[in-house]
Amino acid sequence: MEIENIQQLFIIEIKQKVRQAQYEALKAVNVQLINLYWELGKAISEKQSENWGKAIVPTLSKELQKEFPKMSGFSTTNLWLMAQFYSEYHSAENLQPLVGEISWTKHIVILNKCKDSLERQFYILATKKFGWTKNVLIHQIENKTYEKYLLNQTNFEQTLPENIKNQAHLAVKDEYTFDFLNLAEEHSESQLENALVQNVRNFLLEIGHQFAFIGNQYKLQVGEKEYFIDLLLYHRQLQCLVAIELKIGEFIPEYKGKMEFYLTVLNDTIKLAHENDAIGIIICKEKDRTVVEYSLKSSNMPIGVATYNTSAKLPKQYQELLPDREEIAKKINEYF
Repeated sequence: MEIENIQQLFIIEIKQKVRQAQYEALKAVNVQLINLYWELGKAISEKQSENWGKAIVPTLSKELQKEFPKMSGFSTTNLWLMAQFYSEYHSAENLQPLVGEISWTKHIVILNKCKDSLERQFYILATKKFGWTKNVLIHQIENKTYEKYLLNQTNFEQTLPENIKNQAHLAVKDEYTFDFLNLAEEHSESQLENALVQNVRNFLLEIGHQFAFIGNQYKLQVGEKEYFIDLLLYHRQLQCLVAIELKIGEFIPEYKGKMEFYLTVLNDTIKLAHENDAIGIIICKEKDRTVVEYSLKSSNMPIGVATYNTSAKLPKQYQELLPDREEIAKKINEYF
């Protein structure tokens, strides 16, 4: 029996090596393809700057498809996209080193949907880090994930150790969109919680990468009394429990004290020896950013405060709230 187990482990190890080799091969092919597209885009852009007519691109497209019938990607539209890709990225110091990091189809999504170079940098790095598919990337862009991570309100800077502090910022958004719940405008906290549990796959997709669902109404026994956390998750990369409290009204400072109590009990009675201290996320219907800021200042527990909406309508104030470009660039470099 022991020999069979050893053989099985050997086979699993070999399979993993094959998968890793396949991944590395695909990655190398992707880099080569992007480099080819970059060079084609450069050549087309340079000829356009020399006042060559636009007719050269359709002609080039036909010739390339004729010469390389087994290769796709040489349509007139795609050649123009290569030229746009090169012309908009080659002068951006933050983008040029990243051109080979993700696939061409994902680059095109970012190129077409994002116009700011820092926003493009964020989505390239996030796509690479989190392994977003094309459809997930589109969802993240349309859902303003860039703004929601940059504007999140937490006290992680003061309460978390250096080795996980920056990564933790990517665990809390400023606002969550629960448009998949089909809830009425007026709903109770239990209705919100039950709807999220019933749609747990979409909930985890929205709340972010690396979260695993543990349970709802998670019981904590303190002496002879029982307390219940609305939702308990686990963050695999941060290796910590994540307590979530749902509120259908505006954030009030008292919510912070309740979360601190939950986190203390989780750390003392539930957390495993190898895990980091638990973090808390309070999700409310509304919040006053100044009230949240003052509330979190006085806490030594890692807590974030976010809002939620049940429609795809996005907050209008996000663009106005964003920090200056130097601060955005600093945050992106720290997070990734």
